[in-house]
Amino acid sequence: MTSWPILSVMTFLPIVGVLFIAALRGDDEAIKSNARWVALWTTLVTFAVSLIVLSRFDASSSEFQFIEKLDWLGGTGSYHMGVDGISLPLIILTTAIMPLCIVASWRAIQTRVKEYMIAFLVLETLMIGTFSALDLVLFYLFFEGGLIPMFLIIGVWGGPRRVYASFKFFLYTLLGSVLMLLAIMAMYWQAGTTDIVVLLKHSFPREMQPWLWLAFFASFAVKMPMWPVHTWLPDAHVEAPTAGSVILAAILLKMGGYGFLRFSLPMFPVASQDFAPLVFALSVIAIVYTSLVALVQEDMKKLIAYSSVAHMGFVTMGIFAATDQGIGGGIFQMVSHGIVSAALFLCVGVVYDRMHSREISTYGGLVERMPVYAVVFLLFTLANVGLPGTSGFVGEFLTLVGTFRVNIPVATLATLGVILSAGYALWLYRKVVLGRLEKPQLAGIKDMSWREIGIFAPLVILTLLFGFYPKPVLDVSSASVTALVEHYNKAVGGTKSAGLVK
Repeated sequence: MTSWPILSVMTFLPIVGVLFIAALRGDDEAIKSNARWVALWTTLVTFAVSLIVLSRFDASSSEFQFIEKLDWLGGTGSYHMGVDGISLPLIILTTAIMPLCIVASWRAIQTRVKEYMIAFLVLETLMIGTFSALDLVLFYLFFEGGLIPMFLIIGVWGGPRRVYASFKFFLYTLLGSVLMLLAIMAMYWQAGTTDIVVLLKHSFPREMQPWLWLAFFASFAVKMPMWPVHTWLPDAHVEAPTAGSVILAAILLKMGGYGFLRFSLPMFPVASQDFAPLVFALSVIAIVYTSLVALVQEDMKKLIAYSSVAHMGFVTMGIFAATDQGIGGGIFQMVSHGIVSAALFLCVGVVYDRMHSREISTYGGLVERMPVYAVVFLLFTLANVGLPGTSGFVGEFLTLVGTFRVNIPVATLATLGVILSAGYALWLYRKVVLGRLEKPQLAGIKDMSWREIGIFAPLVILTLLFGFYPKPVLDVSSASVTALVEHYNKAVGGTKSAGLVK
């Protein structure tokens, strides 16, 4: 597709920015300013490279493209990179969100700015690498490596309980991933390779699949996060700085969904079918239970964090429905949630930067002093609810349609989440924005600056564009989704015809 290793360039370009920032010298203010500008330009150039990948991507093919492969680890593993219609939308989402995170941190972060920007750039490399890796060992290194910069972002620049939240985040995600590492070793011993492309065509023994599936599930369920291993997420969100919450909700949660699509469904199809009722049950509980929990929250970030768990429930439900609409809707929902949840956490950041409080009771009547903010917040609140005309509707609708084809009771119960999301989201908006401005400390609060409007503008455009015209995202993933569903049905059907599954 290209004569140069474009995926490696895109993946490791942020590390070049890290080296520039690490080499900065001078007085403290100059270093802060230069670190911000280097980080911003690095993320913008990385985004531009990802758009080149998108422009040259053949959406009609389900094969991996832009392949790069080098021998590594003495032949045990290889440096193998490539993208398809499942990974590319998440890569574009990653590179698009990162510049917004840097700009959002421009004034909010005043201590250890140099180290902060380095942490974000390293995290970008690890996230892109996770979605691009085509070798199990390489994938695991990128996947696990992302814990370290996120741990530091929460633990160093977070709120009062940042140490507790960062360790809880690290230990939860690490514990699940240790089981995945054991599964990777078992897969290597059984198949003789860690090459993902080869493993996707390899038929693992029927008796081995449930154990491998459960090991990968332990890691991806925590990452999503699914109920009941979701409790680290609200704490991490509340304590993380605004940009940390944005990247956590927009990108890091999607690694779990990506893992289900890349490994669980195609490599362990029989086990995926066997465990689908379990996933449906956990998804419905997540959608309904965490929506009810969100209704009683007093902290804005915590409410949005619980809503993220509910929305990820639609993703897991759609993926394990194993239909074109379900999986396509799950991918679209991940992209849409990445945009909308990022915007909602940025909305919280706008008022937090002014009042240094995330308590809902602190606010009320902001529409009188912040009309632009009120309009922007309303749009993303409605997108979070899944209002037709916003991107939030398309993903939820497709996952529900896909699930309805295979399990009507599950799809019916999941629709309760749509009703409950309207309850908690509109209640939050009413308490914060509407009503009379009675609190004296809010009398001098200022509306959004041009810098903040610039951050929200692309998110507003994308939310409305994908709401009315979802074709760009759906077309990119369509061929890969169709191939995945055909492979899954063939594998499950073949096992049934052999009399191994009743």
